[in-house]
Amino acid sequence: MAVDARARQLVRDGVDVVAFTVGEPDFDTPDHIKEAGCRAIRDGFTKYTAPAGMPELRAAVARKFRTDNALDCTPEQVLVSNGGKQTIYMILLALVQPGDQVLLPAPYWVSYADQARMCGAEPVAIDCSTDPDMKLTPDRLEAACTDRARLLVLNSPCNPTGAVLTEDELRPLVEIALAHDLWILSDEIYEKLIYDGLQHVSPASFGRRAMEKVVTVNGVSKTYAMTGWRIGYAAGPRDVIAAAVKLQSNLSSGPNSMAQKAALEALTGPQASVDRMREAFDRRRRLIVDGLNAIPGVRCAMPQGAFYAFADCRALLGKTYGDHPVDNSVELCEALLDQVHVAAVPGIAFGVDGYVRFSYATSEQTIRRGLERLARFAAGGR
Repeated sequence: MAVDARARQLVRDGVDVVAFTVGEPDFDTPDHIKEAGCRAIRDGFTKYTAPAGMPELRAAVARKFRTDNALDCTPEQVLVSNGGKQTIYMILLALVQPGDQVLLPAPYWVSYADQARMCGAEPVAIDCSTDPDMKLTPDRLEAACTDRARLLVLNSPCNPTGAVLTEDELRPLVEIALAHDLWILSDEIYEKLIYDGLQHVSPASFGRRAMEKVVTVNGVSKTYAMTGWRIGYAAGPRDVIAAAVKLQSNLSSGPNSMAQKAALEALTGPQASVDRMREAFDRRRRLIVDGLNAIPGVRCAMPQGAFYAFADCRALLGKTYGDHPVDNSVELCEALLDQVHVAAVPGIAFGVDGYVRFSYATSEQTIRRGLERLARFAAGGR
C-alpha cells in the first residue's frame, strides 16, 4: 500500500506510472451487485445490522461453504466482517494469546505478521523459498512446531506466489497441525481464481476433527471486484465465531449494511462475471510471466492462482541503476519507480528478499508497457 501511495502521488504529479502494486481487480463491480447496494440505500437499509452480519447473508455464506467447499456449516458458525483483513484479525484475537507463536509459511501476505504482533503473538516465518513452487512441506511444518506454536496460517491460492495447495499436499499439513493441537486459519480469498484445471480444496473439509480446529476465511473482494465494499467472512467452530462476534461488536458494531446487501446479491446472483474475470487473468498471467522470463536476470514460476507473479530478481541486485545502488528488494523497487516509473512490491514485505511481486490485475496493454520498461531497466544495471 505504501508503494502504491507513492506511485499514485507521482500520477497526480503528471508522471506516467505503470502500477503492478495493489491486489485489486481492475474490473468494475458487476451491475447487478451495484444495483443491490443502491437499492439498499433507496429502501432505507442504512441502519445497524446484527454484529455478526445480517441473518440472510450469514445463511448465504453457510450455503456457499456447504456447496462450494463441502463444509458442514450453519449460519451460527459464520462471521461477516468489514473485509478480509478485519475478519482475519477478529479470528486471531479470538484464538491467539500474548506469547503464542503464529506459524507463517513464507512468502506470506504482509498483514499476517503484523496482525499476529498486534495480538501480542510472535509471527514465525517458515522459509519455503528454496523450493521452486514455494509451498509448505510437512517436514518444514513439523520442524516449526514448538510448545508455543498456537496457530498455522494457510493461504491457497497464495498471495504473493499464486501457488495452489492440492489435496495431497494439504492433508499431511492438516494432520501435523492437528497432532500438535494447532488452530488453522485457512485464507481462501482467491478461491475462484485458479487456473490449469486445478481444484480448490478447503482444509476444513477433511472430517470432523478438521472442522473443530480450522477457521475458513473468504470474502467478496477478489471474486466479484468488490475491494472497496469491504465484506469478508469466516466459518468455524461456534465458540470461536461467538468470541469473534463479541470482539467485532465492540470494535466496529458490525459490517456495513448496504455492502452486505450487495454481497448477498454477489453470492446468490449470476456468476458469469467470475468466469470472465478468471479467463482474463489467465491470459494476463501467461503474458506477464513469459515477459518476465524473457528479461535477463529475472526468473518467474507460472502462478497457479490469484493474480500475482512473484519474480526472482536476485540477479539484478548488487548493481547500480542510474544513481541508485541496489542491494535488496526494497532498493530495487525504489529504483524501478524512480528510473522507469514502474511500481511493484518488494519481496521482503512478504518475508522473502530478492523477489518482487507484480500484480497482473491490470490490462494487457499496461502489462506490455511495464515489461518494456522492466527490460530497459534491467539492461541498464552496472
